Amino acid sequence: MFSKKKLSVFLKEHLLQPHHSDELKAVSIAFGVFMGIIPIWGVQLGTAIFLGLLFRLNKALVIIGANISIPPMIPVIIFASYKIGALWMGANAGKLDFNSNLTRESIRDNLEQYLYGSISLAIAAGVLIGLLTFFLLKLFKRKPVLVG
Repeated sequence: MFSKKKLSVFLKEHLLQPHHSDELKAVSIAFGVFMGIIPIWGVQLGTAIFLGLLFRLNKALVIIGANISIPPMIPVIIFASYKIGALWMGANAGKLDFNSNLTRESIRDNLEQYLYGSISLAIAAGVLIGLLTFFLLKLFKRKPVLVG
């Protein structure tokens, strides 16, 4: 059932989808990354799939991109979002200590900064990963030059 040939056919048909353009594949991954970081915890993947269907994106690539918010990455995403949010807050930026004394009040007081940062991080990461994906797809699709 899970032979190497069947896996290869599955990947080609569902993941790589040769009839999709490189642009669509890159946008699909970028959108997935954006949705994986945007602060709608608990409904990110469902929303990403729904919107991926609505926008006619490559659903498999959207899902792969949205999985940037796997458990080991969540603290990194939250911390980076908070720090990026400080740029938007300017002089009003909070100083949240990530230690055992973290309270609901301190989280509430710093929520605006986190939200600004997470939206900014989602946009920046989506654009960066989308461009990187596009250039890698173009790079690896080049036909070899025949010398002779």
